Amino acid sequence: MSFVIARRAIVAAALSLVSAGFLSAPAFAHGPSRQKVVEKIEIDAPADKVWAIVGNFQDLSWLPPVAKTEGTGGNAVDAKRKITLKSGGVIDESVTKYEADSKTLGYKIDNVDPKVFPVNNYAATISIKEEGGKSVVEWKGAFYRGFMNNDPPPDQSDEAALKAVTDLYKAGLASLKAKAEGK
Repeated sequence: MSFVIARRAIVAAALSLVSAGFLSAPAFAHGPSRQKVVEKIEIDAPADKVWAIVGNFQDLSWLPPVAKTEGTGGNAVDAKRKITLKSGGVIDESVTKYEADSKTLGYKIDNVDPKVFPVNNYAATISIKEEGGKSVVEWKGAFYRGFMNNDPPPDQSDEAALKAVTDLYKAGLASLKAKAEGK
């Protein structure tokens, strides 16, 4: 009988350690964290003029690294586009939200080599608000780094992903501003 009681005590102690996380290996492992970038710019042009540029999902000619865009489905949810970059890389994207009235376009990356753009599970929204005859454009995105396991190489780390997305948004918004303002 004492053997059964001792065994129950050991099992109970082991279960309490597991529930406290002391014996649970996944409690010590940590994969990538979701990253977010938000960039805004004020453009000296009416929102309708800026939306005419941004609101066409099939045309990314305003974005500096883009060589060409090909797609199907227009601006409808689930419309597709294939972006060929000047560097030769390719990115496949699709529309997740399209609201012309509120001038909001949501999209996601369906396929990209993390060596081309070091992100995974990337989704973004571009929205335009009119303020006093000018436009405020907000581009926000959420994503994981390119390397989804622990110990990523430097070119696919959280820092690399944040830098790549931030640099893209800043360059894109500056280009959009120049195009919309006619400069």
